[in-house]
Amino acid sequence: MTTALYLEHYLDSLEHLPIELQRNFTLMRDLDARAQTLMKDIDKLADDYLKNVKEEANDKNNDQLQQIQNMFTQAKAYADDKVQLAIQTYELVDKHIRRLDSDLARFEAEIQDKALSSSRAQEESGASKKGRKKLKEKEKRKKGTANASSEDETKNARKKQKKATSTGAVGSGAQADASLGHPADVLDMPVDPNEPTYCLCHQVSYGEMIGCDNPDCPIEWFHFTCVGLTTKPKGKWYCPKCTQDRKKK
Repeated sequence: MTTALYLEHYLDSLEHLPIELQRNFTLMRDLDARAQTLMKDIDKLADDYLKNVKEEANDKNNDQLQQIQNMFTQAKAYADDKVQLAIQTYELVDKHIRRLDSDLARFEAEIQDKALSSSRAQEESGASKKGRKKLKEKEKRKKGTANASSEDETKNARKKQKKATSTGAVGSGAQADASLGHPADVLDMPVDPNEPTYCLCHQVSYGEMIGCDNPDCPIEWFHFTCVGLTTKPKGKWYCPKCTQDRKKK
């Protein structure tokens, strides 16, 4: 229930309250006026009774005393009625106050429930976004792994093809290239511009290659023919540049 509905219902319940309060207060003033008038009459009768108590006959005195007593009883009845009206008026106002407290408590509970629901919805939305983000990252990692695997397969295929290069290639150009350590079919292969290059010759990977054991080596991998190797040496191996740098140190 919205705030407007709570307020509208409460104001509807208060519609007749002013009239009831006005009626009770009017009756209380009327009873008070009657009681005051009786008390004045009682005071006069009491004075007359005290002045004439010795002079008047006993029967007359008894009649006056009975009249005074009856008037006191009537005044007490007016006072009791006035007290009852005051209690009714208090209970009438208290009833509306208790209803207002009850409505406020329910309204606050509804606000807390809405705030809790909103907080849970935000948490679930955040968890859903995180889940989707993790899923996307996982898919990207899978794609990256697949691409790396594909590249490795392509490199291995090229290495195998390079190893199978015929040593009996004909032509002066092929002989010249072979004298430099690069098989002719390797140089004739189309090179992917995105494929990395290695070695002192700045060519793509092919044939047998060896890695420099210096972790800070800028080139890392070298062709056997470019560094004058035919087999892999035992122990650690350093490229010519790293070997010179180590000697300088």
